[in-house]
Amino acid sequence: MKIKLTADSTIDLSQELVKKFDVEIIPLTVILGDKEHKDGIDICPDDIYRFVEKTGILPKTAATNPELFYEVFKRYTDEGYTVIHFSISNEMSMSFNNAMQVAKDFKNVYVVNGLNLSAGTALLLAYAHRLKEKEFDAQTIYDKVTSIIPNIQTSFVLDNLKFLHKGGRCSTLTLLGANLLKIKPCIAVKNGKMGVERKYRGNFEKVVEEYFNDTLKLYQDYDTRLAFITHTEISPKILERVKEILKEKSKFKKIIDIVVGSTVTSHCGKNTIGLIFVDKKLDY
Repeated sequence: MKIKLTADSTIDLSQELVKKFDVEIIPLTVILGDKEHKDGIDICPDDIYRFVEKTGILPKTAATNPELFYEVFKRYTDEGYTVIHFSISNEMSMSFNNAMQVAKDFKNVYVVNGLNLSAGTALLLAYAHRLKEKEFDAQTIYDKVTSIIPNIQTSFVLDNLKFLHKGGRCSTLTLLGANLLKIKPCIAVKNGKMGVERKYRGNFEKVVEEYFNDTLKLYQDYDTRLAFITHTEISPKILERVKEILKEKSKFKKIIDIVVGSTVTSHCGKNTIGLIFVDKKLDY
C-alpha cells in the first residue's frame, strides 16, 4: 500500500525535516493588512515582525480552504496513494473541519485531529513516518498515532501576551495583569486548547531556565528518542542555555530545534520557546 503523509503548515517543519519525513505541507493563510499570504510560501516570520514594527498592526490568520485540500488529496489518491493528513487542533482552527469535509469525498484519506499545534503535531507525524517505514497499513498507523495524542506534552513560555491577546486567545484582563505584575506565563495545550499552566516572574532568560527545569521534573518515564525545542525569534544565548539544560538533565537521545512558521508566530510574537515530547515510551 502506498501511503502519503500530508500536514498543514502549523506543523512548523524545516525544509530538511519535510524532506526527511516525505510530507507535503498544505499552507494556512496569513493576512497582513489587506494582503493575504500563504504560510511558508510567500511569507516568513521576519516579514511579520517588520510589518508589525512598521504599522503597529498585528497579523491575522485563516484556515486552509477546502479547495486546496481537495486539490492535494485528489492528486495523491489519483496516483494510488492513501493519504494520512495531520491537522492543527480543531479547537484552534477550522482547518481540521475543512479537511474532514473534503475527506468525505474520498475512500482513502485519513485526517488526524492532532489536538495540538507546531511540534506537538510534528511528533505525531514523526511517529507515523516511522510506522510507515515499518510497513504498517494506513488504518494501523492512524490508530496508533491517534492513541498517543493524549501523551503529547506541548508547552511554552512567552515574554509577553500582546500577540495572543490581539489574536483573541487571552483576555484584556489577563494581559493587564501579566503586564502589571511582569508575569511570564507558561501556556500548555490540553485537550486541543491552550491555557495558562504556570506563571513565572522576572527576567525572561531566568524564566526560561525555570520553565525547562520544572518541565523536566514533572515527567520521568517519557519517550527518550525525540524531543523538540520550538521557538520564535529568541536570543541565541537563551537557546544555547536551553540545549545545555536538556543535555545535562534530560534523557532525550535526539533534540530537534524548530523555528516556528508564520501562522504560529502571528499568535505568539518574539521570545516564545517551548519543549515538546511524548510522555510515555512508544512501541517502535
